Amino acid sequence: MKLKTFKKVLMYIPVVLITMACDKEYLEVDPKGTFLEDNYYNNESEAYSGLVAVYDILRKQSGGFENMISLLNSGSDDHYTGGGSSSDGSQLQVFSNYTISESTIAPSYWNDYYQGIFRANVLLSKLPQINMPENTKARFAAEAKSLRALYYFELVRLFGNIPLITGPISIDDYYTITQADPNDVYNQIETDLTQAIPALPATLAELDMASEAGRLSQGAVKALLGKVYLYRNKNSEAASILSEVNGTPGATSPYGYALLNDFSDLWGADIDFNPEAIIEVSHSNLSNSGWGNWGSDSDEGNSLNVMSGPRGYVRLSPNAPSYASGWGFNIITQNLYDVMVGDPRFDSTIEDLQAYADAGEVEFEQSYQHTGYYLKKFMPLTSDVTTGGGEPVLNYRQNTYIIRLADTYLMEAEALGGTGTRAQALLDAVRARVGLPSVPVSLQAITQERRLELAGEGHRWYDLVRTGNAASALAFKGFTPNKNEILPIPLPELENTTLVQNPNY
Repeated sequence: MKLKTFKKVLMYIPVVLITMACDKEYLEVDPKGTFLEDNYYNNESEAYSGLVAVYDILRKQSGGFENMISLLNSGSDDHYTGGGSSSDGSQLQVFSNYTISESTIAPSYWNDYYQGIFRANVLLSKLPQINMPENTKARFAAEAKSLRALYYFELVRLFGNIPLITGPISIDDYYTITQADPNDVYNQIETDLTQAIPALPATLAELDMASEAGRLSQGAVKALLGKVYLYRNKNSEAASILSEVNGTPGATSPYGYALLNDFSDLWGADIDFNPEAIIEVSHSNLSNSGWGNWGSDSDEGNSLNVMSGPRGYVRLSPNAPSYASGWGFNIITQNLYDVMVGDPRFDSTIEDLQAYADAGEVEFEQSYQHTGYYLKKFMPLTSDVTTGGGEPVLNYRQNTYIIRLADTYLMEAEALGGTGTRAQALLDAVRARVGLPSVPVSLQAITQERRLELAGEGHRWYDLVRTGNAASALAFKGFTPNKNEILPIPLPELENTTLVQNPNY
C-alpha cells in the first residue's frame, strides 16, 4: 500500500508493517503471520529486506503514472504532456501549462520520497543492534544514507522548503514539524553521501552481479555527490569528485564506467546495467502487475514505456516500426525537433510518426497538443509486450537511468567553467561517440550538448531552472519567475500542520 500523505504513514517493508495514523486512532495489528517493527530487524536477512524496501522508491523515476521522467518532461520546453485530452493526466498537464496549485499537484511527488526517507531512518536506527558482520552492517548503513540523500535531493529540488527528518519520529511530531532551511537539507545530503563512500564497494564488478546489480557503489555515490555540488555552485568540489568518476575522457574510468560505442545501444528492454550506467532503475515483468497494485511497491513495471507509446497505433506497412500502442504522453515539441534534426542522436531520440502516417504506413490517434513527434527512447515495441501474467501494458521491463556517464562528463565540463583542456576533452568525448566533430568548449556549448544527449530523460527542466534560463525558455508555457522554479506543497500536507506553502502559490 502506498504512503498517502506525509501525516499518515502506512509503510510496507517486505513482511514489515509500521503504522501511524493522523487521528491518533491506532490501527491494532494482530502480528500472526507478519512482523511489527518492534519485533523485526533481528538478523541480517531481515535487515536486507529493510534495505530492499529503501531501494524500492527508486522506481519513482519511471514506474507508475506519476513517475518523475514524465513529470519533468511535461514541464520542460522539449515536451508537451500529450495524452488523450487536456484533462488526461491532469497532474502532468497543470505542470506543463504552469497552472499547477496546491490542489492540483499529485501528493505522491512529495510523499513517495518521504516514504523512502522514513524507511531509511528506521533501518539506520535498527542496524546498530543487529547481530551481523560489521562490514555488512556498515555497507547497509552506507546504502541507506545514500538513498536518503538521493530522496532528499529530489525533494529539495522539487519543493525547496521541506522538513528535514533524520530519525524515526512520533505521531505527534507530524503536527509540529517545520520546514528546514534548504541549505541545511543540502548540508545533510552532502554529509550522508560523504560518510557513505568509504563503506561501499569501489565497484560492483568485483561482486556477484546476479545479486548486486542495481546496488550503489563508491563510483555511483561520488557521481551523485558531484551533481549535488554542481547544484550548489560548489564548482571546484564538483569538478574534483566528478573527475574521479570520469577518469580519462573516452576511456574506461577507474570505477569501470565507459561510454557505449553506439548511442542506440543505451535504449531498449535488454540493455541492463551496461558500462555507461552509474545509477540505474531496474524494472521487471515478473511482478505480474495489474490495475489493483499499479503504482504500489509490488509493481515493478516501467510505466514510462506505455505512457510514451502512440495511442491506437496500427502498423499498415512492413516498412513501419512495430510499436505497441500506448497512451501518447511525452510528446516532443517542434522546437526540440528543430534543434535535433540532423544530429546523429535524432534517430534514437525522436520518432516522426506523422511522416509514416502521411505515407499511409501507419495509423494512430493524435495526442493532445499533437506534433507527430514521439519520445523514441522509451517507446515500447510489440516484442516488449509481456506474455506473462498481469496486465501487459503495466509490465514493461526497460530500465532507466538516474545518472549515466555522458551526464557526468558534461557536468564536470560545466563545473570546470566550460573552459580548458579537460573540459574540451570531456565535451569532445560525448560528441565523438556519435561521430560529431569537436566544437570549442563553452558553457553554452555544454548546455546545448546536454539538451541533445539527454533529451527526454528528465534533466532539461532542472537544467533550465538551475542555470536561470527557465523564465525565457518556458515563457510560452506560462512559467512565472520567482514562483515556478519550485512546485507547490500538496494541500494534504499543509492541513493541520505547521508547514507553510511556497511563495506565490
